[in-house]
Amino acid sequence: MEKNESSLTSLISAFGRAYHSKYDTPKIFDDYIAKDLITQKEFEDIRKNMIQGIQFFNHEIAIKFQDQPDEILKWITQVQLSPTPLARAAYCEKVLFHEIVLGAEQYVILGAGLDTFCFRNPELDPKLEIFEVDYPSTQDFKRNRLAKSNYQIPDNFHFVPMDFTKDIILQNLIDEGFQPNKKTFYSLLGVSYYLTKEEISNLIKELFAEIPLGSSIVFDYADDKLFEEKGLSNRVQNMVQMASASGEPMKSCFTYDEIEKLLEDAGLLIYEHLSPDVINNKFFSDRSDYLKAFETIHYIHAVKK
Repeated sequence: MEKNESSLTSLISAFGRAYHSKYDTPKIFDDYIAKDLITQKEFEDIRKNMIQGIQFFNHEIAIKFQDQPDEILKWITQVQLSPTPLARAAYCEKVLFHEIVLGAEQYVILGAGLDTFCFRNPELDPKLEIFEVDYPSTQDFKRNRLAKSNYQIPDNFHFVPMDFTKDIILQNLIDEGFQPNKKTFYSLLGVSYYLTKEEISNLIKELFAEIPLGSSIVFDYADDKLFEEKGLSNRVQNMVQMASASGEPMKSCFTYDEIEKLLEDAGLLIYEHLSPDVINNKFFSDRSDYLKAFETIHYIHAVKK
């Protein structure tokens, strides 16, 4: 990754959130700030590339809407790009607010990308310390965008630059003000697919080694059908192929028993597990557009006991 460049996946995720906030009704997750972190040129370039790439996504849709580029973009965004980023963010933040009521004082966002939680919830300063963990280049990119959009960094917000598959996570967090004795909530969204099973296991063990009981994590993971399931309009297969083409190949998928064992080894119990069907019923029911929960993707809330 080049200096001052965000990863392609974080840009596309932000694009999907910005599109949803502007065009979709009802809202699953309203990230009204995402648009401020993407330039108009980036938005238009992603829009253009998606429309021009419709043949890759679906030949029939390409023919059906050949004279309706906005409908093509809507189809690609709602079918392929947006469902998982929207629903997992909505679920994670709902759990987070419940955990704050139960005493969580620190929120660590792993692989934060262009997350906007802190700036959508200024009332949480000074109740909650927020730590964003990501590559230095991604964070430089984000700092630049925040400055250009006149967003001030609040006192409870901390950038923690690192590669958390290689660096010593806890010490890096402590160096930026993290306190291991305080109840903590972690999010690990859109990350587990890109790590090996060993990396995920080691990461979770390190995150929870020294923090108090009752601390917890929300993350999404792909089940063991990831590399064989085609999905609606081949979107699962498309997702895997796009990740590989972007230089960020997907590496891991799990059975439920494997995830349960991995968490048990780290001293965690599964508090809630959302399958694709449950996610669909919870976030996508009674819609008249293309948005539906993504096949093979599950959400977990696990607690240190």
